Amino acid sequence: MLLTLSNLSKAYGDNQVLTNVSLTIQPRAKWGLVGANGVGKSTLIKIIVGAVEPDAGMVDLAEGLQIGYLPQVLAASETLTLDELIAHSQARIRAVEARLRDLEIIMADPVIQAEALDQALVEYGHLGAEFDRLGGYDLPHRTASVLTGLGVGDLARDRALTSLSGGEKARVGLAALLLQTPDLLLLDEPTNHLDFTALAWLEGFLQDFGGALLVVSHDRVFLNRTVQAIVEIDEYTREARFYAGNYDFFAQEKALARARWVEEYTAQQEEIRELRRFVQNKARQVGHNRPGDGDKLAYDYKGGRVEATIGRNLRAAEERLRRLEADPIPKPPTPLHINPAFDPARLVNRTPLAASQVTVAYAGRRVLDDITVALGAQDRIVIVGPNGAGKSTLLKVLAGRLKPDAGAVTAAASTVVGYLDQEQESLPAEGTLYEAYTAARVGDWEELKAELMSCHLFTFSDLLKPVVSLSVGQQRKLQLALLMAARANVLLLDEPTNHISLDVLEEFEAALLDFRGAIVAISHDRRFIERFADQVWEMQAGRLVRYLGGWEAYRMQR
Repeated sequence: MLLTLSNLSKAYGDNQVLTNVSLTIQPRAKWGLVGANGVGKSTLIKIIVGAVEPDAGMVDLAEGLQIGYLPQVLAASETLTLDELIAHSQARIRAVEARLRDLEIIMADPVIQAEALDQALVEYGHLGAEFDRLGGYDLPHRTASVLTGLGVGDLARDRALTSLSGGEKARVGLAALLLQTPDLLLLDEPTNHLDFTALAWLEGFLQDFGGALLVVSHDRVFLNRTVQAIVEIDEYTREARFYAGNYDFFAQEKALARARWVEEYTAQQEEIRELRRFVQNKARQVGHNRPGDGDKLAYDYKGGRVEATIGRNLRAAEERLRRLEADPIPKPPTPLHINPAFDPARLVNRTPLAASQVTVAYAGRRVLDDITVALGAQDRIVIVGPNGAGKSTLLKVLAGRLKPDAGAVTAAASTVVGYLDQEQESLPAEGTLYEAYTAARVGDWEELKAELMSCHLFTFSDLLKPVVSLSVGQQRKLQLALLMAARANVLLLDEPTNHISLDVLEEFEAALLDFRGAIVAISHDRRFIERFADQVWEMQAGRLVRYLGGWEAYRMQR
């Protein structure tokens, strides 16, 4: 046993994020941690590492357990150079190596006592095995392999971490964490800031990793390739549920479990209705069968036994009804999902949007360099490329949110653009969720409320919450609701799968597949690209290369 969690609970004010979570992680276990936004996944990891105190429950760690936690590495290393960070991450290995050298000196002493030599030999054997397990005999090669695999092998080792970009810092921090060779890796969305090459390398590393792994991720392909079990923090109970398989197994089991729940609830409700009807009918029957004074003798002979039988059946039915109503199967909550009726406005032109020789420069660097593209009326395009390659800039230019330094974007007269930005910058800074949704719409409270609720993205209690108080996931859902309300026939989506829980994500993808207009999306989500893209556009240093035939064709041509 590496780690045992016993009945952990945690709340922030009225928001209960964890309830009686109990788990035991064994050596070499590899688990994915999933759940809707705000259910406490990151909180659970922070409780494990001691950064957050639970309201109730206990965390029991194995003696000497070494835990690697990605955010802690970055927080503690901002003032270091890359070389210093690497040395800091390898302190455990270096300490074992230093003790091995000390023992070699001790054992080489010609006057050493036999008992002391035996003790030194035993310790040397244990430490030698530990040094080998930690990869000490291959440390320079492992260091270069990890840095190169994560795409930061070409960074100068004397560079200060403060001089790195956000993406470079994330990858360097992850590299330092992996070089620690901890007993337990705790990773919170480790695929952020990784390109496809680095992501594939990380998947291979984690498959071969000899320690235990608990990873929070929304990347379904990543989970399928790296974990053997899924732990879900339930959105409604905030309890932990364990599934002994990868993400696809989890999704299948969830669907089956929900179908059983609905079936059992429906059957019980039907039984309750039947029992109520039976009780009411039998109670009336007993009342009608009461004899008058002249019929008492006949009643005593025959009717009394009939009424006794009816009475026994009535009492049995009442007792069964009482038990069912005292402990009913809870009603399955309506799952949040996207209404697939995007209802786009009619698109007349075959080329709704086109860019001609578009150039955008920042600080003298061309982020977009003479880009010329035309969008077909039903195109399905995904833009890929490294961070900083100009993907978001191109989408902003196409959406009319950014004026290019040179060139032009032309939209057909019938084109209605729906734009989903990555950082929720388009949402208002003031007002409630309902006010944000209705700001550009006509209708009364009941009509617009019904329209918003038909998206099945919010509860009634969400409508009057200030937009600024919403979680990132709720803000993303608001963006989706606004996108559908716009009746757009061209969708420009910047990382549409970010900040969406996996259940809503599946529905959203299905809605996009049914959409009758054109779509251009930036994404690093391979499952999304596989399901969706007819074309892949790759941005590299401001230039655009187009690949026809979807994700597999792109991979083959690359």
